Amino acid sequence: MLATLASVQAAVAAPPDLLAAERSPAALARLSIEELADLQISTVSKRPQRLADAAAAVYVITRDQIRQSGVAGLPEALRLAPNLQVARVSASSYAISARGFNDASANKLLVMIDGRSVYTPLHSGVFWDVQDVPLSDIERIEVVSGPGGTLWGANAVNGVINIVTRSARDTLGSSANLLAGNDERGLTLRHGLALAGDAALRLYAKQLRRDPSQREDGSTLNDAWERTQAGFRADGGSPASAWALEGDLYDGSADVQSQPQRRVSGGNLLGRWTRESVQIQLYLDSYKRRQTGFFNEDLDTVDLDVQHQVAWRAGHELVWGGGVRRQHDRTETGSLLAFVPVDSQLTLANVFAQDTISLSERVKLTLGLKAEHNSYTGIEYQPNVRIAWKHDGQSLMWAALSRAVRTPSRLDRDFHVLVNLGPPYNGRLLGGPSFQAERLTAWELGYRAQPTVTTSFSVNVFRHDYTRLRSIEPDGNGDLVLGNGVQGRTTGLEAWASQQVDEGWRLHAGLSLLNKRLSFAPGSRDPGSPDISGNDPCHQFMLRSGWSLPHGLSLDLGLRSIGALPSPAVPGYTVVDARLAWAPRRDVELSLAGFNLFDRRHVEFGAGPDRSAFGRNVLLRLLWRQ
Repeated sequence: MLATLASVQAAVAAPPDLLAAERSPAALARLSIEELADLQISTVSKRPQRLADAAAAVYVITRDQIRQSGVAGLPEALRLAPNLQVARVSASSYAISARGFNDASANKLLVMIDGRSVYTPLHSGVFWDVQDVPLSDIERIEVVSGPGGTLWGANAVNGVINIVTRSARDTLGSSANLLAGNDERGLTLRHGLALAGDAALRLYAKQLRRDPSQREDGSTLNDAWERTQAGFRADGGSPASAWALEGDLYDGSADVQSQPQRRVSGGNLLGRWTRESVQIQLYLDSYKRRQTGFFNEDLDTVDLDVQHQVAWRAGHELVWGGGVRRQHDRTETGSLLAFVPVDSQLTLANVFAQDTISLSERVKLTLGLKAEHNSYTGIEYQPNVRIAWKHDGQSLMWAALSRAVRTPSRLDRDFHVLVNLGPPYNGRLLGGPSFQAERLTAWELGYRAQPTVTTSFSVNVFRHDYTRLRSIEPDGNGDLVLGNGVQGRTTGLEAWASQQVDEGWRLHAGLSLLNKRLSFAPGSRDPGSPDISGNDPCHQFMLRSGWSLPHGLSLDLGLRSIGALPSPAVPGYTVVDARLAWAPRRDVELSLAGFNLFDRRHVEFGAGPDRSAFGRNVLLRLLWRQ
């Protein structure tokens, strides 16, 4: 890869006006409050719209915020969103969710990278040790809390994360990003060049290594992790007819306490063509996970999606389309568990339509419906009704009623635990042959405003009613099966605000409150507790402050306070992070970031004596751009 980058750079020189699109670290200005409101997003309505006009609980993590945080990986960058719960489980794994039900295999959050879904049908969750993107290539991360099933389908239950990377036209020239710390080390190389016409190409390679984590008593765990990834993105065409092609290859390994080493590898290729109001997207994804004696998985995915946007009558903005996804999953297991059958062919097909109707100059009504067919339960319907009132140019009030489903995964239907679980579950655990889709009915109310040119805030309240959640039921033959015997309700509040104190000082604050009540539905015979579905704090608070200082200096401070987890019990904790950066020249930035500065060690998730505890971490980073 290094030789390729060097030869390509020597052969093709990017035009100076295009190179100017990649600003130096010293010239990267923080977006003003007004510019943040004008950000174009697409996750809420599947069409470009201003953040200020989006009738949903959406928070946008900008490229500048990621850079100023000093973090090294994608999951750590997601901590910047106040409407997400992010907990580190080990050196390589995370528990990430929205509005509750958090777990290392959380199954109610849809995650996409440039429109490519990265959830696995094995358990309807995300393997975070597989997902990675060079952070400097991210344009923004759109985080929508609340259901998005009408547009995005199954598993967009409690939220949607859409990671949008930059066009190759915006990353011309070469860059190197070197980081070293007491816990992790990494290197990212990138080269962008202009092609014939108005096209551009970006190549990158990166590697990240993490040392093993520690127990609460300070002893070392056997969970060191490393990952190597390389890829490309090409963009071309005109605003009226544009295309993009991108792909990645990766390989990683992690030590596992008292188990064989885990290895992951794979690749993906995505193509997207847009002509006026029509978009066609196709992606291929191949993934392998190897852990001898535990389980090996091979997953191959082909996904085609088509959508059309049209103003079909005066005052109507219609987005409609459909898609189909074919997945072949082969999971081989050991003596403790099994998936039966070993091979599975899964098909997910959908059609959807959503119409935004202008009832008046200030009031818009949105009606939407998705019909989605899956291989386990047939057709599931996911409707959505939203109304938004913009009573002046600087504020928006909205309300929504939505239904979303989590369709069964292979774990729900095909999973077999071949040993006795032990009390209170006495018997083997088998997948439920009649396991149905979990359902959510969500009520939401939100208010977003920019009362002054230097202040903005958003407040959202919600009530989520769940039925048919996963339970463990006796089958009458001495074994246990997965059923749908849990129901419940969550209520909560999400709020965040930004204040431009002066030209060089910006404050961000966020607050999340959650109340969850689960119970067994009538007829359930589950002998355990209904509260095994996730482990969530009842509150979390964050505050970030960023200063642009003279002589190319910048200082960023962050505070996060996370409430205790109830079951299994994890104490609450508060951490302070800091980053000091210096850009002596337009093409060089040197930064020093410290995390958990005043906290010797804390647990974020998990149970038992081998759960990981995380302490102070210092990262020194050198960024060079040409």
